[in-house]
Amino acid sequence: MKRLHVLREVVRGLAVGLVLPGLAAAADLLPVKQLGMELARDIASQAIEACRKEGYNVSAVVLDRSGNLQAALRDGLAARHTLEIAERKAGMAIMSGSDTGSFRDARGDIRPELNHIQGLIVMVGGLPIRSAGSLVGAVGVSGAPGGEKDAACAEAALKSLEDRLEGF
Repeated sequence: MKRLHVLREVVRGLAVGLVLPGLAAAADLLPVKQLGMELARDIASQAIEACRKEGYNVSAVVLDRSGNLQAALRDGLAARHTLEIAERKAGMAIMSGSDTGSFRDARGDIRPELNHIQGLIVMVGGLPIRSAGSLVGAVGVSGAPGGEKDAACAEAALKSLEDRLEGF
């Protein structure tokens, strides 16, 4: 009987010794939702298509949750600088976690400073991309006559692909 008790304690000790380090390590690794290349491309393409329907030639850029470039498309007649502006709008949406128009309205106090940070610009036309409540990226659009029109094209793209975004 004593041997059985000792054996149980040894097994319990081994189990604790093997499981607890695994549990501690699990907290160090986080599961992350990441946009796939195809979805990023389709978001950018749909944003450009939405603006084309309104007669605007724009660029659309999609960044991943870390602000890395996933997709960048420029309509044939869009000015070359629209790519950079669209990327910086998306960067602002990643940094703020909100659409850039709302952020601009709420934080006019720091707008001038943020516009001097590489990769950011506080202009309307950048939207966060969310899946099941998690920020997975951002889309920025530039080139329409006014940021509200850029934002509307970005919003139309996200709406047209919402079934794929919820599929995560």
